[in-house]
Amino acid sequence: MTDVLFTGVRVIDGSGAEPFDGQVLVRGNRIRKVARAGEALAEAAGAEAVEGGGATLMPGLIEAHAHISFCNTPDLESLGDVPPEEHTLQSMKYAKVMLDQGFTALFSAAAAKARLDVVIRNAIDAGEIPGPRMRAASPELTPTSGLGDVRRWHMHRETFAIPCDGPDEFRKMARVMVREGVDTLKINPAGDEFIPFARAHETIMNEAEVAAVCEVGRSRGKNVAAHARSAESVKMCCRQGVRVVYHATLSDEEALDMLEARKDEVFVAPTAGMAYVTAIGEGRGYGIDENHPVARFFAAELEKGVENMKALKRRGVRVLPGGDYGFAWNPIGTNARDLEHFVKLMDWTPMEAIVAATKFGGELFGAEIGLVKDGWLADLLLVDGDPSKDVSILQDRDRLLAIMKDGQFHKRPAARRAQWAAAE
Repeated sequence: MTDVLFTGVRVIDGSGAEPFDGQVLVRGNRIRKVARAGEALAEAAGAEAVEGGGATLMPGLIEAHAHISFCNTPDLESLGDVPPEEHTLQSMKYAKVMLDQGFTALFSAAAAKARLDVVIRNAIDAGEIPGPRMRAASPELTPTSGLGDVRRWHMHRETFAIPCDGPDEFRKMARVMVREGVDTLKINPAGDEFIPFARAHETIMNEAEVAAVCEVGRSRGKNVAAHARSAESVKMCCRQGVRVVYHATLSDEEALDMLEARKDEVFVAPTAGMAYVTAIGEGRGYGIDENHPVARFFAAELEKGVENMKALKRRGVRVLPGGDYGFAWNPIGTNARDLEHFVKLMDWTPMEAIVAATKFGGELFGAEIGLVKDGWLADLLLVDGDPSKDVSILQDRDRLLAIMKDGQFHKRPAARRAQWAAAE
C-alpha cells in the first residue's frame, strides 16, 4: 500500500483549533504524521504526493442519526411494502450515497428491517460494497400504539418498528437483536406528531420497559438510543442510562439538568433537518404544507428545540448534527444541511458545527476517527474552500475533491491536482 502525502493544504483538525497550513502523511489506514508548514517530513520519501493547492483537509463527516434503509419513502407504512431483497439493494445504494457526500462514518438510528443494518455493515467491513463505517441499529422497539406501530386490527402491516409490551417483551426482543448482530438498540419512549395516537409530547414507554432494554445494553456492551421528544421521556432516558438521546426538543428545566449531569456519557442529536423541512412546507407534495397541523407543530417544536440545544451547549452537553434524513421531503444525501442548520438556526459557529460532526461524532462512534491527528484512522476530506467560514460548501459534492476512508481513496483527487507536485 502506497503512502499518501497531502501537501499545500489548510488543515482543519476537528478539535476546534484554528486551521493551519501544513501537510499530512497517511501510511496504511492511519495518519502517520501531521506537520505544519515548514516542518520537514523525511519519512514521506516515496509517498504519492497530493498537492492540495490551498484546499482544506479535514476529518470525514460523521452522521449521528442515520437511516440508510429508510429509502426516502413518503410515509412510515411504505417501508413495510419494500420486499427484503429490494430493500437490501436500496440500502446498499444509500450507503454509497452517504460516502459520496463525504460521510465516512454513520451511527444508525434504526434499521427498517431487523438485519438490514447488520448485513450492510458487514458487507462494507468486508470490502464487498462501498460505504461509510457503520454502527448498526435494530428497528425501533416500541409499545403497542407507539411510534412505528402501524398494525391494524383487520390487516397485516409492517414498518420500521417492532411492537413490544412490558419489560419482558422488550428485554427478549433486545436480546434477539443482540443475537442478530446489532451495535445499537433503538427504543421509542416518546411519540411523534405524525402519529395521531402517539403525539410528540406523550411518553409511551414506561420506566420498567426502558430499564429492561438498558439492562440488556449494559450486559452485552451495546449502545441504547432513544427517540425522546417529551420531557418525561428524556428524564427516563437519563435515569436508565440511555447513551444517545434523539430529539430532546421538548425538554423542561429538570430534563436539561439531568442531561447536564450526564454530559460525559450522553449524546444528544436534535434532528433539526426533519423539523425544518416539515415546518417550512417542503412536504407539500406529500400533503404537508406550512399550514398543516403537523407543520405548525414542528415549527413550534423547532423554536423550543433550538433554545434547548443552545442551553445544552452552554452546559457542556455534546449536541450532534443528524437530521432524520430518509424520507421523501428530507432525503438521504442532503445530510450535510444539518451543519448549516446548527449555524443558522442554533448560532453555532461554523467551526463548532464541524467539531460536532467530526470530533463529537468520533466520540459517539467509539473509534479513533473525527480528528486529523497522528496515529488516528485516515478518514479524510479534501475540500475546495474553507468550511470553517462557510459550512454550506460541504453540501456540494463537486467541492469534495477527495474522499478517503480507512486510508483508501473512495474519490481520488482530480488528476491535475495529483500531478501538481510533479509538475512543479
